[in-house]
Amino acid sequence: MAPLRVLITRRVPPPAVELLQSAGCSVESFEQEEPPTRAEILRQVAGVHAMIAMLSERIEAELLDAAGPALRVVANFAVGIDNVDLAACAARGVRVTNTPGVLTDATADLTWALLLGAARRVVAGDRFVRSGRWSGWSPTQYLGLSLQGATLGLIGAGRIGTAVARRGFAFGLRIRYVHPRPNAELDAAGALRCTLAELLPEADVLSLHIPMRPENRHLLGAAEFRQMKRTAILVNTARGAVVDEVALVTALQTGQIAAAGLDVFEQEPRLTAGLTGLENVVLLPHLGSATTATRERMSRMVAENVLAVLSGRAPPNEVGRGTMQD
Repeated sequence: MAPLRVLITRRVPPPAVELLQSAGCSVESFEQEEPPTRAEILRQVAGVHAMIAMLSERIEAELLDAAGPALRVVANFAVGIDNVDLAACAARGVRVTNTPGVLTDATADLTWALLLGAARRVVAGDRFVRSGRWSGWSPTQYLGLSLQGATLGLIGAGRIGTAVARRGFAFGLRIRYVHPRPNAELDAAGALRCTLAELLPEADVLSLHIPMRPENRHLLGAAEFRQMKRTAILVNTARGAVVDEVALVTALQTGQIAAAGLDVFEQEPRLTAGLTGLENVVLLPHLGSATTATRERMSRMVAENVLAVLSGRAPPNEVGRGTMQD
């Protein structure tokens, strides 16, 4: 009997391949850092039994039909699933899994790296020193935001948002959050749940932790930036399209808000014109879960999900239409 075929659409840390091969699967992987072309994926996916996909791959009817009836599971190498057409998968009996929980702390840490980098103008200062133009200490040089007593506003208070808030309390920040339901842990620690309209004019730092759903597209745009403090900082480690990037560039250029830290982009990896020329924005290449330990755990998790389905068991991390990303 021929081994079951598993397609991995990018090079991933070793645990996934090791687990799959030890279970007798035939692993086919695009061994590259860059996303394969759509044509390459459609050609390679034909006849596979399982697919481990990245966020850059659109899993919808065209791809599922190219795979054919052998495909049983799509394991997303991410917690977010906005690249997957869940209805199309369900209609063909293809199960979908993700990697929740394991990347919470890594993403919260990265959020704070962006927050501190933007608040204390770390990247601009680094460039200034490297340029050779620095002539010594100055009392007015690269002044930033003091965090003690400032207000951290969270749009989304799921696992990642809560982890960001825990770190915020240690910095002496007041925490305000927007979420569909009260967060008992945050409330007990003194955080206040509020509406977006209440949060925008109050937040000194606004951090995004919500999934990319149609109702969240351009949740923050020109009108929202006008309601924010001119000294406010925006941090986005969620999904790029939650922010109207053209409006954000304008807000940063005109001083409508003070700074931003971005790990995700609206048309990733393409950047909106004007963004890279701004000194008051920190830009990272989608590094939220990028620690060795986290990515290895994600690699193991996608393989375990695939092997469960291929052996006729329910996968540990199956998702459905109501799945939240946080």
